[in-house]
Amino acid sequence: MKRIVGQIVTALSLLFFTLSCFAQTAVVEKTIEKAPPPLRQAPDLNIATTLASLLLVIAIIVFLAWLLKRMRVAGISGNDSGLKVITQLAVGQRERVVLLQVGEEQMLVGITQHNISLLSKLDKPLNMDESPSRDFASQLSKLMKNNVKK
Repeated sequence: MKRIVGQIVTALSLLFFTLSCFAQTAVVEKTIEKAPPPLRQAPDLNIATTLASLLLVIAIIVFLAWLLKRMRVAGISGNDSGLKVITQLAVGQRERVVLLQVGEEQMLVGITQHNISLLSKLDKPLNMDESPSRDFASQLSKLMKNNVKK
């Protein structure tokens, strides 16, 4: 379905692009007819350069969309469900233990390269307010304060 929509959008954009080129040519010809003799020379329109620049712009848009999807930006994805990673601990190169908050419950999950396993559901949720903040801003400010004191 997405492929068909993409093909339709591409076809329509090429159609509108072609029509706009013809419209610009007609306007330029009318302007040149009214112009003094030195300006009556037609501009050299190279369709290959125009199409190449159009394809470059489309490629940049597709790349940026892929990059945003890959980065999983919270405001764009709109995935504000009750699922949140509280903390994680690496226990190997590709193995980790993750504490998840699902609604009001907390679950301890083991993640390996080929498997995800529920280790335990916590009866009493851990209070994460006591632990130091792990966001980037607080880590950076702590690091900067330590370097200033030295």
